[in-house]
This record gives sequence, C-alpha cells and structure tokens, in this order.
Amino acid sequence: MDAVIRNATLPDGRQGIDIAIDAGRIAAIGPCLPVQARQQFDAEGDLVTPPFVDAHFHMDATLSYGLPRVNQSGTLLEGIALWGELKPSLSQDALVERAMQYCDWAVARGLLAIRTHVDVCDDRLLAVEALLEVKRRVAPYLDLQLVAFPQDGLLRSPTAFANLKRAIAMGVDVVGGIPHFERTMADGAESVRLLCEFAADKGLRVDMHCDESDDPLSRHIETLAAESNRLGLHGRVAGSHLTSMHSMDNYYVSKLLPLIREGGVAAIANPLINITLQGRHDSYPKRRGMTRVPELMAAGVDVAFGHDCVMDPWYSLGSGDMLEVAHMGLHVAQMTGQQAMRACFDAVTQTPARILGLESYGLEEGCHADLVMLDAADPVEAIRLRAARRMVMRRGEVVAESPRAVAKLALPGRPSQADFRLHRAGQA
Repeated sequence: MDAVIRNATLPDGRQGIDIAIDAGRIAAIGPCLPVQARQQFDAEGDLVTPPFVDAHFHMDATLSYGLPRVNQSGTLLEGIALWGELKPSLSQDALVERAMQYCDWAVARGLLAIRTHVDVCDDRLLAVEALLEVKRRVAPYLDLQLVAFPQDGLLRSPTAFANLKRAIAMGVDVVGGIPHFERTMADGAESVRLLCEFAADKGLRVDMHCDESDDPLSRHIETLAAESNRLGLHGRVAGSHLTSMHSMDNYYVSKLLPLIREGGVAAIANPLINITLQGRHDSYPKRRGMTRVPELMAAGVDVAFGHDCVMDPWYSLGSGDMLEVAHMGLHVAQMTGQQAMRACFDAVTQTPARILGLESYGLEEGCHADLVMLDAADPVEAIRLRAARRMVMRRGEVVAESPRAVAKLALPGRPSQADFRLHRAGQA
C-alpha cells in the first residue's frame, strides 16, 4: 500500500479504525488492518473525516476587502454598492491572484471542494475567465465548481441571459439566478422558469440565490421547487439563502416544506452572512435571519452550510474555516442536541458533497483518499474547538499539516500545557 492511517476515529463513532490507501483511493478500511505501507500515520484516536465542502461561495470577490473602500456600515446594500464600484476596475490577474490565495487557505483548512458563484453581468466576462483559469490551476488538489450568477438580475440586466449562456459554453458548470432581485415578483418567477428550462435542456445543475430577504412574501422557492418537479430536475437543484422562510407564517411553511422535498430541491444556508446581513430593518425583537434549518432537515430536505463570503464587500471577516460556519449554524438554529450537532458537521461535509454531485467522496473502499485528520475526538468536539487540521490528504498525498492546538502553562501544581480537550479524571 502507498499509505495507511492507524487508530482513527470516524465521524460515525467507530474507533480504532485503520485506513489503507493505494493509488489515490481507499483500498481497505477497518480495525487492525494487516497491511504494510510506504507511509504510516498514527491518528492517535483523533477524528478522520472526508474533506470539508463549501456549497456556496463568491470567489470572484474574495479577499477584496478595502477595495475601493471599506464597507463602513457592514450592510448588504453598501456591499452591493461597493461591488458595483469595484467591478469596472477589476483585472483578471488580480482576480486570479486573490482566488489562488484563498484556495491556499482552503486547502490548509481541509476544504477541498467549493461551489462558487461568478458574476456574469459584466459583458467582458472577466471574472468568468479568471475563475476558469483558477479552476484549471487548482484541479490537482481542489474541486472547484462554478455557477453562472446573473447578480444584477436575469431580466433586470439586459445582457444577463446571453452572458449566462456564454459562460456555460465557456465551461461554467451550474446555472444560477437571483429571482428576488428582479423588479417584480412576476419577473422573478419568470426568471426561475427560464433558467430551469435552460438547465433542463443542457442537463445542468441549478443553484439560485433565492429569497435572500426579510420579506415573508418573497416566495420564489415555491416556484423553484415546482419547476424542479415539472422538469424532472430532482436532485440537481439547490436554493441558497432562503432567508425569507425565517419570517413566513407556520401554516404556509407547512405547505412549502413538502413541496421542496417533492421537488428534490436542496437548501443551502449561509450562517455567518445570514445572521449579519438579515434583520437590519428590525429594532427589537430582531430576527436571526437564517432559514429554517432544523425544519428543513426534519422534512427530509438536504441542507448544507456555505461560507458565502470571506473578506469582501459584504463581509470583513472569515478565513475559509467550515468548522466556524458549522459553529455559527449550530448556535443560530439552536441545534444543540447531540444528533443535531452532528447534523451540522454533516452540513459542511457529506451533505454538500451530495449536493455538488462529488464522485467517490466518503469513507468507503474505492472512495478517493481525500481525508482530514482533526485535533478532536468526534464531530461535536471538532465544531466546539474549530479543531486544528493535523493533516490534510488529497488522493493519498499529504497537502497540508498543522500542529495540535496546545498552550504552554506555568502554573504552580498544574499541568505544563492545556490542549482545550476534555480529560476526565482517571483517564489517560
């Protein structure tokens, strides 16, 4: 074998597991595997998981913080205005350089698959060309999926649909949309119909910014689910944000949830951004802003968490850490039950992998040997600590390593260090 990881704990709770790796894939997995390998790694009982997956990001804007100026208010509207000011001065080289730096951060965090939306309302399609180049460069170590995103509105922007079709022809993977940004509700519904019909004709996936609003009457997710059902797009459609659902009345939601499930539509929440940009017109009580994650999960809908933004016109923070995203999602959704917390870990690993259609993802024989060893004993501890990535592996090769998070102490009569993990009395 090329490599073997010994004594790992898996996300499902199995302990003392060995993972044998050959030719970039998992060759065997189980306790005490009788195999020899060129490289051996001791997990020491720590958690080994498939890599993190970000189902919703904007790489064309990432790391542009401060360009052309800082978003002083931190609001969505000032961010949109800033992006409009920045777009005319964008250069392809700068876009590529910032995106490549972010991909470095992602790999260091064990984030090896990203779905990023790219604005197609610039007739130059400069950002599309830049991110296609980034996708080519990072392909050996990161799966980058591009969404053609008509950010100024498909019908509101005169050349948006033509540009979207051009972007798809150039190699962009997914059809995007933003129906709530159209001038009227009718135009929003029409944009959903047009885009879903185009995706169905081309055999493509769909991922729409949908109802990113505090308005409970913004109900384009209803149209998206109905179109998915009508066109047979089940399992290929995602609605991102869906923040208006946090303001809808419960009776309407009781009708909406089965429709979303029947349409095979996934939901992608963006906890860090939804909690900061929504509810800005409220005084008190102030709405949280994130969509109904527990209710969607209970209805059988696939729900993933996305990072959305890192140091761009809309969000001044972030570092590519999907455990930070899961941590915020857990708190905002009040998902502190044991199974609920593990569902939040799934929302940044296996669920977005399924939404993106990643092949050979997982911890079974034959899957790609894409693995992350975390300084944690289980998924809940990983979220609590935003655990250090002891090792990140892509196709069986180590691509990043980080030391354990340990602080040295100089306290009389106390241990010489603290690692922030729970050590019970009487345990080693």
